[in-house]
Amino acid sequence: MSEETKINALGKAAAYQLANVTKTRPQFGSLTPKWLPRFLEFKGLEAGVYRVNKVVEGNTPLDVLCSSKAKSDVIPQGFVDYETKPREYILNSISTILNIDTKISDVYSAPYDQIKEQLHLAVESLKERQESQLVNNDDYGLLKNAADSQRIQSRNGAPTPDDLDELISKVWKEPSFFLAHPRAIAAFERECTRRGVPPVTANIGGGTFILWRGIPLIPSDKLFVDGLRNPKSQSGKTNILLIRTGEAKRGVIGLYQAGLPGEQSRGLSVRFRGIDDKGVASYLLSLYCSAAILADDALAVLEDVEVGEYYDYNQK
Repeated sequence: MSEETKINALGKAAAYQLANVTKTRPQFGSLTPKWLPRFLEFKGLEAGVYRVNKVVEGNTPLDVLCSSKAKSDVIPQGFVDYETKPREYILNSISTILNIDTKISDVYSAPYDQIKEQLHLAVESLKERQESQLVNNDDYGLLKNAADSQRIQSRNGAPTPDDLDELISKVWKEPSFFLAHPRAIAAFERECTRRGVPPVTANIGGGTFILWRGIPLIPSDKLFVDGLRNPKSQSGKTNILLIRTGEAKRGVIGLYQAGLPGEQSRGLSVRFRGIDDKGVASYLLSLYCSAAILADDALAVLEDVEVGEYYDYNQK
């Protein structure tokens, strides 16, 4: 640059040193909306155990009288029997210990409080694990505990309107919502588009969801595709759930421990453990959760759903 074209003024690099920088809170890309815990009804427990008492069905000795001559007929007698060994659900604990150097939190806590931000990210991480356990836990997870009679296979691999209608026939008593991986929902939308029956959308609980037969399809990446939350392959297989929720509806309910010391939210406790001789503050985070299926027909699973079917809609 020649002497004539040089600007005799303060440059950007030096001016930057006096400028304020607007910063965001820490961004954690793996966090999700966690819709399942929002849509599932929860029940707080007193002592961490939930017993599901059921009637012995099919062998009940109870009979009834239906007659226009009640005075002349004998009213049958009997009783309704109960299971003598009902299932009990015991809350699982999801825990972690968060360490924060007090020298760091003392000096570097403006404009954002370092302790608050660290706790926020740790709590969200525990809630991510909670949603995954509600679906996949070997003891109480919905996928592992669905009755065999409530499992169906997709007809052609891809999730079709017929497949979701079949799920509805399995959970026909006031179904609440479908739960599926986002790629499974996209695959279902393609099948609807192919058949000329695109589903409608609705705003529910702060989110926009597509509906099938008036039932929302709720996305969750905890219903893995080929065992992965974020599969790289274009194809892959997963499952779709249809859930009825609520204790009054004999549905699926989430469980949590009520009244925890240091309770921050439903079933979540944060406790300060003290500061060690190196100035490191420690916090114990614990989340207690489980889920119970009150009746077999509260949950159905569409298995082996292929998410990689695509079509050229312009072909005739």
